Amino acid sequence: MLDRQRQSPVYRFAPSPNGRLHLGHALSALLNSDMAAQTRGTLLLRIEDIDLARCTPAFEAGIYEDLAWLGIDWQKPVRRQSDHFSDYRQALERLKEMGLVYPAFMTRGEVQARVKQSEIAGGRWPRDPDGSPLYPQDDRQRSEYESAELLKSGRRYAWRLDMEKAIEHAGRDLSWMESGDGERGIILADPEKWGDVILSRSDAPSSYHLSVVVDDALQNVTHVVRGADLFQATAVHVLLQKLLGLPQPLYHHHRLITDATGRKLSKSDGDAGIEALRHRGLSPADIRRLVGC
Repeated sequence: MLDRQRQSPVYRFAPSPNGRLHLGHALSALLNSDMAAQTRGTLLLRIEDIDLARCTPAFEAGIYEDLAWLGIDWQKPVRRQSDHFSDYRQALERLKEMGLVYPAFMTRGEVQARVKQSEIAGGRWPRDPDGSPLYPQDDRQRSEYESAELLKSGRRYAWRLDMEKAIEHAGRDLSWMESGDGERGIILADPEKWGDVILSRSDAPSSYHLSVVVDDALQNVTHVVRGADLFQATAVHVLLQKLLGLPQPLYHHHRLITDATGRKLSKSDGDAGIEALRHRGLSPADIRRLVGC
């Protein structure tokens, strides 16, 4: 873990520029900003734009505009993930050298067909905490020769973490320190629930799981303040930190802002967008009241 006695607190707000910010983002950004101010720490802004197909410069400019209007300031320069793909490749190479990843060739459609076939036969396919089916073990069980031949064929593939080997290497005594709105204190991590997570794929040099732990380490982040929807995923991040020898921040998972049906907001919820609310005449103080911050 980080030596928090020597390092001043470093927080980060890390949105993806694939849409305009909404009230849920405002809550997270304001909490990070307020906590940094209260602890005399630093607030960083990170643009998580690995998904090059959906992220645009216009949405990135909108993030800066919305945050500035809210009165939030951040340390410059901004880290843009698309400028640092080499950092994620280096981390992936380390995991390859440790024998903890494998090339996975099954398409999403093939996985869905396998799951459906199993469920029709009366089986219950294991699913991760988000409800997605775990990846089948076919590719994990291939011989090195078989995998090499498939790679030579030019077939598209992703790199997945061999969760079984990873946990064996890291040990099962994984945990993190939590101060959020739900469970608090030392939280035992169970990354096995997530199965063989993707670390890189053909259309994205890194996954969220891999890039976020690399970025937090390189940026010396000491406090990760983010939505409760990522609480369970922290188990995967703790595992990757252990495998890669990276420091572990303190975590604070805050409540989510939901719509009238109880579902968390998405960037398609235009009515809850910061830009739309601003155009309706609301002030930054009004936004604070709306999110209870």
